[in-house]
Parts: sequence; structure tokens; C-alpha cells
Amino acid sequence: MSYNFSKLRVLVADDSASMRAIVRSILAGIGIEQIVEADDGAAAFQRLRTSQIDLAVVDWIMPGQDGLSFVRRVRIGDDSPNPFLPIIMVTARTERARILEARDAGATEFLAKPVTPAGLISRLVEIVERPRPFVKTKTYFGPCRRRRKLDDWSGVERRSGAAERHLRVPVRPAGERVRFKPGVLAARS
Repeated sequence: MSYNFSKLRVLVADDSASMRAIVRSILAGIGIEQIVEADDGAAAFQRLRTSQIDLAVVDWIMPGQDGLSFVRRVRIGDDSPNPFLPIIMVTARTERARILEARDAGATEFLAKPVTPAGLISRLVEIVERPRPFVKTKTYFGPCRRRRKLDDWSGVERRSGAAERHLRVPVRPAGERVRFKPGVLAARS
């Protein structure tokens, strides 16, 4: 399936100017022209507050506010302009514990460095074609961490019926424009 990414507005946060240039080049190669850059998590959050952003590509390790702190602030901060923002976490440190930590902070996708066009595009397509509902519990807010449905699971933690209605929240708050829909990306009125 092909997409028109030209209206997508992307925030790229990385302390390395060369890494931002690589990500910018990949995004431009698939038609994304509106790219906002930041060199740490605090600057990225400020850009998010002052610009309409559809997607963030954020490096984990940055001086000042790192990418993980950025993700947490976007998801649960009282001053977050868009807690539903799709966020791709990028890092060279790909130990399983780090991947789980990024997931548990609310990152939508995880991408290992070195960043390649195929890797970045596959994460973007994953966000578009298989959006996950957002889940709110006492200790977590973000995309559902379960990527596959277990039909044979019958334990007490199975999300169904009343429990599912209690835990899941809509992908976007009522009244907000949906920007990610299968087959139609970044549709704006």
C-alpha cells in the first residue's frame, strides 16, 4: 500500500546534527517536507507545544532531557499538548531491558541505530497500518503494549468486556482530527 506523506509534520529530536540530517534525508525521500528539529528532549517538547506535530522521531540518549523523559512527559505531563502523539524511539542501545523500558514509558515504536530508510519507513507504516489503542491504568498511559491477540488467554488480566471498556481510551479525544487512518495518512480538513 502506498501513502502520501507530504502533509505529515514530523519532529526529529537528536543531539547529533548529523543524525538529524540522516533522519531528515530519509523523511524527505518519502515526501515529508515539514520537519521540525530539536537537539534535546526539552527543546523537542517546546517545539511540540508551538508546532502542530503528527509524529516524533526521538533519540534516547541526549544531554539535558533525554528521549525517555520526553516520552513520559508527552504521555503523562499535565502540560502535554498531545499525549496521543506517535513516537518512534531511536537508540544504539538495543538490550531487551531498554526496549521494554521505552515501551513501558509509552513509545509507539522502537528503532535501532544505525537508522536505515527501510527501518524508519517500516516503523512509520506500522503506526499507520496497525494503530494500537491507548491504554490508561494506574501506572501506564500509552499505546497498548500487546501487539498480538492471544485468543486462548483466559486469565484475570485478559482485556475484554467491562475491563476493556475501563482500561482503553480512544486513539484520539473526541472532537480532534484523526491524522492516521489506514489508506489515508495525514488527512486534514
